[in-house]
Amino acid sequence: MASRRTPRRGWLPPVALLAVLVVAGEGLVRLLDVPDYLLPAPSEVLAALVRDASVLAGHALATTATALLGLGLGAVVGVLLAVLMTASERARAALYPLVVVSQSVPMVVLAPLFVLWFGFGLLPRVLVVALVAFFPVAIATVSGLASADRDQLDLVRAMGGGQAAVARHVLAPGALPSLFTGLTVAASYAMFAAVVGEWIGASEGLGLYLERSRASFATEQMFAAVVVVAAVSVVFVGAVLLAQRLLLPWRTAEQAQASARRVEESW
Repeated sequence: MASRRTPRRGWLPPVALLAVLVVAGEGLVRLLDVPDYLLPAPSEVLAALVRDASVLAGHALATTATALLGLGLGAVVGVLLAVLMTASERARAALYPLVVVSQSVPMVVLAPLFVLWFGFGLLPRVLVVALVAFFPVAIATVSGLASADRDQLDLVRAMGGGQAAVARHVLAPGALPSLFTGLTVAASYAMFAAVVGEWIGASEGLGLYLERSRASFATEQMFAAVVVVAAVSVVFVGAVLLAQRLLLPWRTAEQAQASARRVEESW
């Protein structure tokens, strides 16, 4: 029973805190008479969401498509790099520093270069997302592959299993939890990266909507776009967690038991 109640209780604190912040923000903006162009009240943001719902939906679809394509590409590249770095010490020594350095350059610097090299189409925006997404996937997968159970490795090899058998029965199952951890982080950043790419050059998307709203000092529309970005990011993360639950049911059961123990201890 405790394990069934745990997911619901896990959602209650952030939802309750968000509700408190929204109510407090509404009250403070009204009480202090803050100008709309500086900080709109949550009710004004909600009004902008309703008023521009159809426009926001069209831009959100474009940004979501870019984010999904970039996330998929980044995940594939991240896994391939992780396998290569795990299989070869020389490859790891050469690639790992470059992988880390790739994250030290701000996206606002690289995005214009991608536009210059690849034009104003979809590709440069997808590459921006992929560059953000591949890093957590690669690092997490490397960690998962490196932490494979040595006893299981020795057992499979003692039974005559080759590299393919080791990878299938030991390395891949052992690395999947870490891979999903990296995917969760990458999914949370995908929409943000897509918006950054759209700031530089796009004919549609939430980044373009944000830029136009900023130029017209429509702050409530900017906040509305941020709300949409955050909502879609939550959906992305939820989808990754759902996939993890379906593909790794034993992992989900272990996490539920650990959460139930923490809830029982807190009560």
